[in-house]
This record gives sequence, structure tokens and C-alpha cells, in this order.
Amino acid sequence: MSKPFQTLVRKPLTLFCLFLIIVSAQAQKGEDNYHTLLSAQLMEAVKAQKKTASLQAELAEVEAARLNQALQTDAQKKAFWINVYNAYIQLILREEPNLYEDRSDFFSEPRFTVAGKKLSFDDVEHGIIRSSELKLALGLIKNPFADDFEKQFRTVKTDARIHFALNCGAASCPPVAILYAASIDEQLDGLSKSFLEQSSTYFPKKNQVEVSKLFSWFRGDFDGSDGTLAFLKKYGIIAETDHPSISYADYDWNLKLDYYAQDQ
Repeated sequence: MSKPFQTLVRKPLTLFCLFLIIVSAQAQKGEDNYHTLLSAQLMEAVKAQKKTASLQAELAEVEAARLNQALQTDAQKKAFWINVYNAYIQLILREEPNLYEDRSDFFSEPRFTVAGKKLSFDDVEHGIIRSSELKLALGLIKNPFADDFEKQFRTVKTDARIHFALNCGAASCPPVAILYAASIDEQLDGLSKSFLEQSSTYFPKKNQVEVSKLFSWFRGDFDGSDGTLAFLKKYGIIAETDHPSISYADYDWNLKLDYYAQDQ
């Protein structure tokens, strides 16, 4: 083999190896890769009301092992699965809004496929994103019967901020944002602050704060009432010195689709 030819062969191989190293390093840092960007692309197409059949097919047919390799960090898992959840809520309820009349069935029945697995919205929210929390256990009890798929893809730790990024189609839900692993913390902080400012009311004279029912339904995720107050203080809803009682606003379950965060 001539030296020029050897150089020609080596150079692409060297560049390819360098590319693999960079991609691997990005995955370890929790940055975006092909699959997290694929979920974002699906959400972008849903928002723009473009055709999504090819994107849905790609998500359905990707090998589970390959997807697992792409979703190594909680940042990547949260970005990917929240995008998938929010996208399919919009897609399915646009086509069949009557499904929302029986919400228990709507969320619990498998309705879409990812990596060859037919999943329900409950599977994704409580099993994967909330790290195997039992749905009706207020965030206080883990599911001891999680299947292998759930164990493979679930987050390591439950992040209470995800409740202000998941949109289940109800009028009281937070708006939909397109999430990216590289900026997931900044995005979740921004979404949390924005939602809390809109949904919380502080009554100084009563020494009371009214908050979303989400804080009650998932009280374990927020570490109870003390954790809720700490959460409200973190995002500037109440002052550090305040210690009000907590009440919960009624949740509006009327169907509301195509509700997106303003900065997107």
C-alpha cells in the first residue's frame, strides 16, 4: 500500500474515531445526541402540526439496547421521555379527543410504541420519568414490580420539577416546551418558576399560600409540606422568612391542547 493511500485511509479513520470519542464524551456529560434530538424533533413537528409518521416509526423501531446506550444520564432520560410523553398526548387527543372522557383508561392503557415496547402514559410518567413511583401513592412508595424495560430506562432520581414540564392535556397543566438534555436544568427551572408564578397565590394577611394540586398529588416528590415551602421560596413565590399554611387550588380537567411555553 502506498504512503499517500495509507494517509488517505488513516485520516478518515482518525476523524471517525475522534467523532466517536466526542459523541461518547457528550453522552457522559448528559448532552444531546441523535435520540434526544429525535424526541425534540417529534415535539417540534407536533407543535408545527406537520406529519410525524416517519418519526413515530423510527422511535418505535429503534433497538432498546441502542436507545439505552443513548440515554445514559438523567438529563438525557428526562429530555427524551418528557418530549415523547408530551408529543403523544397532543397527537392522540387531537385525533380522538373523546378518549379524555375516561381519563383513568386513557392514561393507563398502552397507546404508543418506543423501542419495540407498547407503553401507556402512566408507564412513562410514573415508571420511567418518576423512577418507578406508584401512581396513587403520593410519591411515597416505589413500585416493587417494575418490569425490565422500566428498570432499563427509568431515571436514577425523581426530579419534582418534571411536574411543571409534563402536559397531560388538562387546562391546569403547565405549557409544553421542547426539551434538550444539554439545557434541561435551566429549562426545568424556567418552567417551574413560570408555572408557579401563574398558579400560586400568596395571602399575607391569612399567612396562607394556595398552590397547584400537583403539590398534593405528588407530595412525596416535593418532600412534603416543608419541601413544598422550600420549593416556593427557591422560585421566589414566597420570601425566605415566610412560613404560611398551604391550600390547594381546584384542578381544571377540561381538555386543552396546543398550549406551548411562550419562549418557544
